[in-house]
Amino acid sequence: MAFTTKILLLGSGELGREFVISAKRLGAYVVACDAYTAAPAMQVADEAEVFSMLDGDALRKTVEKHQPDLIVPEVEAIRTEVLADIEAVGSNVVPSARATQLTMNRDAIRDLAAGELGITTSRYRYATSIEEVREAGDFTGFPCVIKPVMSSSGKGQSKVDSAAELEAAWEYAVHNMRGDRKRVIVEQFIDFDYEITLLTVRHATGITFCPPIGHRQERGDYRESWQPTPMSDAAILAAQDMAAKVVTALQGDGKGYGLFGVEFFIRGEEVIFSELSPRPHDTGMVTLVSQNLSEFDLHARAIMGMPVPESIAARPSASSVILADRASEHVAYSGLANAMEDGADVRIFGKPVTRPYRRMGVALANGPDTDAARAKANAAASMVTLHYGEGS
Repeated sequence: MAFTTKILLLGSGELGREFVISAKRLGAYVVACDAYTAAPAMQVADEAEVFSMLDGDALRKTVEKHQPDLIVPEVEAIRTEVLADIEAVGSNVVPSARATQLTMNRDAIRDLAAGELGITTSRYRYATSIEEVREAGDFTGFPCVIKPVMSSSGKGQSKVDSAAELEAAWEYAVHNMRGDRKRVIVEQFIDFDYEITLLTVRHATGITFCPPIGHRQERGDYRESWQPTPMSDAAILAAQDMAAKVVTALQGDGKGYGLFGVEFFIRGEEVIFSELSPRPHDTGMVTLVSQNLSEFDLHARAIMGMPVPESIAARPSASSVILADRASEHVAYSGLANAMEDGADVRIFGKPVTRPYRRMGVALANGPDTDAARAKANAAASMVTLHYGEGS
């Protein structure tokens, strides 16, 4: 019997937008939800609902109203205990309510990886006050990194070089945290050679890994990414082994299918687990041009029970973000034609308002190698100009 898969998307940013496009290409019906109207994914979905993902009653009512086949979280700040209750009575949460609960909180996923699975991580402690932050800094040593246990895209994260900087870092983390838990993780700063995202797809016939993605961050947020990034065979195998252990542990009572963005620090041949997102990853925007099946295609295939290849190849490619520099309710763009003259592509996310450092688009490029692709993507991004209207 034929049927249409109905997906309830919780969070409708730029990653959700690309996921909706991929899911609709497979015949899905998508209801996009977010806390504000005209969010990027809403612009391409079949229906939209506006409410805070932290409003448990609104979340329950929306699920009851639409009766989705799949509930797909796209943001970190969700009333995860409600998702667990909903899953317990038969709803299919992607990849599982357990995965959503653990990975929405850095403390839970870190405890799983380091405590239960014995995976290598940095030294760390949690803190709920400035006094505990100071104690944690004594434990980890300096420099250290302080970030909220719940946030996204590096918000609230800062590197601290001395005890004198701890209070400002604590205040910055608290001000930028998501959810309603005033808690941070203080962790040892890893003097790594480079960091990667290993996109890991758990599907009906096994686990598939994408080639590793290198990335650069500023202010704790990604600015550019490239794929593939050179790694030794031993380091790749170590990262794949850790990723497989974590995503399998997150299965819970459900099937646990979907794409996971698993982040690692690499120092020589040493591989150190950092974080995990149970959904497409911002650095994975590069897969829109690097892979025949993007991370969004792979996520849609996995959760909808479609075939996923056993191996994924990537051509040398890069992404570079286009940022706003101020707050405004009116924005327009110029320079796109010039940005694309050399063969790069530009994707504007369609966010209705801007704020400082908000990602508004991305430039994508291929090249003979990743260095050439990065240069082309960065040049293209620099050619796009944002124009702010009244109220900026």
